[in-house]
Amino acid sequence: MKRKYFFFDIDGTLTNLETRELVLSALKTIEHLQKAGHFVAIASGRAYYKTKDVASQAHIHNIVCNGGAGIVLNDKLVKNEPLDRKKALALLDEANRLNLGTLVAFDDSIDVFMNDERFIRQVGLRQEPTRYYYDPNKSYATIKDIYKIYLAINLEDEDKLTLKDTLGHVRFGDGYLTYQHDKKDQGIKDMLELVGGKDEDVFVFGDAENDMVMFRDEWYKVALKSHATGNDLLRSKADYVSDYAENDGIYKACKKLGFID
Repeated sequence: MKRKYFFFDIDGTLTNLETRELVLSALKTIEHLQKAGHFVAIASGRAYYKTKDVASQAHIHNIVCNGGAGIVLNDKLVKNEPLDRKKALALLDEANRLNLGTLVAFDDSIDVFMNDERFIRQVGLRQEPTRYYYDPNKSYATIKDIYKIYLAINLEDEDKLTLKDTLGHVRFGDGYLTYQHDKKDQGIKDMLELVGGKDEDVFVFGDAENDMVMFRDEWYKVALKSHATGNDLLRSKADYVSDYAENDGIYKACKKLGFID
């Protein structure tokens, strides 16, 4: 069989969205695909530090991470780009003028920096593991690389930000926006260029609205059923809709498509 290129989202695709655990049938399917000579990769908006352990557990050696700005090939980090610095600083300046709290991730880790306590007062501590660095005498402009921005703003107030859409962003919680790369499709294209893959041989798997960016016309698109935000819209864009991840969605799709006997 001609080599194909498979790209899997993590949450709700490789994992049970409720338990966050990897789905056993998905792992067995991935093993089967790799043994058959196909290229398998994760495609995630997650930062590299939050993706590499999942990839290791799934025995996947290639990763598109950091929303497409990070590339891992054969377990080696090839690149991991920060946000556009000029746009990031402009957004931070506007947030400051609007009295909105911000946190800045200055590398690919759990570390964030803040030069005041407005984010903590307006939102509270983040729900995921975070190490906070505070220095009221340090400007964001002194930070060399900005990987993510956490900006305290409610959904109903988003229109106050005139620069809201100048960088990729997603809302994971009620109180703030997360600014991060939103170009998983470009990350996949970069990976294909590195490994010599062609668009007509690409299969992408996702379950939520943040996977929409990789549901391109030139790739075969598999949507898994999910209760995630935007799943109905994603399914409307899919070439094939499979079952929930925990109901063997990846296995069933690959069997239906002829990759598993």
